[in-house]
Amino acid sequence: KTTLLNMIGLIDKNYDGKYEIEDICVTDLKSSEQEKTRKEMIGNVFQDFLLIDYLSSYDNVILPLVYQKKKIVKEDIIQLFEKFNLKNEIDQTVSTLSDGQKQRVAIIRAIVTNPKLLLCDEPTGALDSKSSRMLLETMEEMNEKLKATILMVTHDSFSASFCGRVLFLKDGKIFNEIIKGTNSRKEFFDKIIDVVTLLGGDLNDAL
Repeated sequence: KTTLLNMIGLIDKNYDGKYEIEDICVTDLKSSEQEKTRKEMIGNVFQDFLLIDYLSSYDNVILPLVYQKKKIVKEDIIQLFEKFNLKNEIDQTVSTLSDGQKQRVAIIRAIVTNPKLLLCDEPTGALDSKSSRMLLETMEEMNEKLKATILMVTHDSFSASFCGRVLFLKDGKIFNEIIKGTNSRKEFFDKIIDVVTLLGGDLNDAL
C-alpha cells in the first residue's frame, strides 16, 4: 500500500503504466517537471512522519511553503496549530514531541499548501479518537470546499467510513469496491464491515 502511494506521489518511479492529475499525464513528464508537480500539487502524510527532529514544529510546517516560494502567513499557520490542539507545541523541537503530536504536525505540513492531491498513509494510526475525528473532518472539508482529492490508506473502519469511495486490496489486486453515494456514514460504515467480514476481519488492505 505504501509503495502504491509512493508511486502516485512521484516518489517511487520504478513502475509501468500511466496516470493523470488534472488532465496532465504526470508519468510522461521529465524528472524536473515531476518534482515541480509533486511540490506544487501533492501533499503527503507519511506513516513514519518524516519530520526533521532538530527543527521546531513551526519550521517543519513552513518548509513546503519555503520550497514553493509561497508567502508565509504566520497567523494562518498558528490557526492550524490551534485547530489541531498544538498551539503550545508550535515552537517546540520535534524530537521532544509524542508520536501523536508528531503525526498532527505532519498533517499540518501536508495541508498547509492546500494540495490538489493529498496522500495519507494510515494518518490516524498515532492519534487518539478526538484527534482522529478532527483530522477526518478537516479532510472532508478540504475535499468539499477546496476540491482536493484525498487518497487514504487505512486499517480502520471508522476512518474509512468518512470516505466517498473505498477500494479493498487483496494480494495486490482490487478485491472489492464500495461507494458511499447517498448513504449515511453509519450505513456506509456497516457496508465496510460487511466487506471486512468477507476478507476475514482484516482491513489492513483497504484504500
